[in-house]
Amino acid sequence: MSEGPPRDDEAELIRRARAGEPEAFGLLAERHLRRTYRAALALVGAREPALDLTQEALLRVFEARGRLDPGRPFFPFLYQALRRRCFNWLRDERGRARRLAAECAFVARAPRPDDDPTRQAEVDDEHRRVVGAIEALPAREREVLVLKDVEGLRYREIADLVGVPLGTVMSRLYSARRRVALALEGEA
Repeated sequence: MSEGPPRDDEAELIRRARAGEPEAFGLLAERHLRRTYRAALALVGAREPALDLTQEALLRVFEARGRLDPGRPFFPFLYQALRRRCFNWLRDERGRARRLAAECAFVARAPRPDDDPTRQAEVDDEHRRVVGAIEALPAREREVLVLKDVEGLRYREIADLVGVPLGTVMSRLYSARRRVALALEGEA
C-alpha cells in the first residue's frame, strides 16, 4: 500500500467512478478484491462471512463513490468500510467459533510429496497451534498482526488504515505477538 497519491490510472478510475461509470468502479474493485477479502478473512476468521463482508463493503463504497477523492488511494477508503462491517459482524457473532482459513499465508504450508511424514505431522500440529493462538486474539489485535505480518504494511500505514495513533498500533502488535508466544509456550 502506498501512502502517497494513487497511481495516475487509479486516480482516473476514481474520477470516472465518481462520475457514475460503473465499469470504472468495477475495475477499482477488481484491483483490490483479493486484498480486501484477505483482510476480511483475517478479521472474522471464516470464509463465507469474509466473502459477504467484502461484497457489503464494496457495495457501501459504490454507494458512497461521490466521496472518493482522486488525490487519495482507493484501498484505505474501502478498508474503512470493510473494517466497520467486520467489527459489527464480530460484535453480532460474539461467542461463535471463528476459524482462520488455511489460505492465510503466514501459517499455511501445503505438503510436498517428498516431505517426511513425521516432519509433516509436526508442521501440521504447529500450524494448528498457531491458528488457534491467532484465533484467540481479540479482533483489534488480530487486525494489526495481520496487517503487519501478512500484508507487510508499515506501522504508519496501519495507523492510517485503522484510524488510531502510531503508539496504539505498536501496543496492539506487541500485545498480539506476546499473546501468541505465550499461548504457544503454554502448549509446549
